[in-house]
Amino acid sequence: MSDHIIHVNETDFSAEVLVYSGQRPVVVDFWAEWCIPCRTLDPILEKLARNSAGAFRLAKVDVDVNPKIASDYGVRGIPAVKVFRNGQVVAEFSGLRPESQVREFVGAVAPSENNLATGKGNHLFSLGRMEEAEEQFRTVLAENPDDPGALLGLSKSLLVQNRAVQALPILREFPVSKEYQVAEQLLPLAQQMTEVEGLSSQDEDDLATAFGNSIRLASQGRTEPALDGIFDLLRINKNYRQGDLRKVAVGLLHLLGEDDPAAREYRAELTQLLF
Repeated sequence: MSDHIIHVNETDFSAEVLVYSGQRPVVVDFWAEWCIPCRTLDPILEKLARNSAGAFRLAKVDVDVNPKIASDYGVRGIPAVKVFRNGQVVAEFSGLRPESQVREFVGAVAPSENNLATGKGNHLFSLGRMEEAEEQFRTVLAENPDDPGALLGLSKSLLVQNRAVQALPILREFPVSKEYQVAEQLLPLAQQMTEVEGLSSQDEDDLATAFGNSIRLASQGRTEPALDGIFDLLRINKNYRQGDLRKVAVGLLHLLGEDDPAAREYRAELTQLLF
C-alpha cells in the first residue's frame, strides 16, 4: 500500500477521513471481499492514488467489517465511491465504471499537484504578492512547461510587474486549453503595454494622453485606477481607437480577478457603458 492509500474502520474513520478531508480530498472506496466488480475497480482507484503524488487520499472501507459506516452514508450497493471534503460528501458514484471515467471523476474532485501549486500561485497573485506568485508559477512550469494554468498565471504576474515584453510571447503562443480564451483576451492589453512605453506624450491629444496614462497604471499593477481611466474614455467615446478600449477593459478585468470584491461592479459598469 502507498502512503496515500489506507484502510479505515469505524474507530478511525472520523480522524482519517472526515478530519483529514479538511486538508485534501479523501476518496472513500466501499468494497467487500466477495464483490466481483470491486476486484476490477479497486486496482484502478489504487493506481490513480499512487500516481496522484498525494493530491488525494484513498480510504478503503470493507462494508462487511464496518456496516455502520456504510449505513451512515447510505451505501446500498457496492462498489461505491464517495469523495469527502471538509467532512462532507461532495461527489459520488456507484457500480463499476471504465478507467477513463474513473480517472475523469477523480481529476474533477481531486486536483493534481500541479493544479494545487498553480492554485497557490493564483492566491499569491490575489494578495498582490506578485514576485512570489511569479516564482510559484515558474516552479510549476519547470516540471511541466506547457501547463496552461501556470502559463496564464505567469503572464498576468509579468503584466502587473511592468514586464509585458516577457508576457507577450507567452500569450501569443498559448496552448489550446480552457485557459486559452482568457489568454487571448489579455493579448491586446499586453500589446498596448509594450507599445505605450515607446510613445512620447508630446503632440498627443487629451484622449491619447489619458489612454497612455491608464496603460501605464496597469503596468504598475494599479488595475482599478487603470480601469477607472479606461471607463472615463468610454464615456467620452466608446469607439475610440476602433474598439481598443473595450479589449483593454476586458483584459484589465482578468487582471483584477473573478474573486476581487470590485470585479462584479466593474463588469456591470462595463456592460452599461458598452450597451
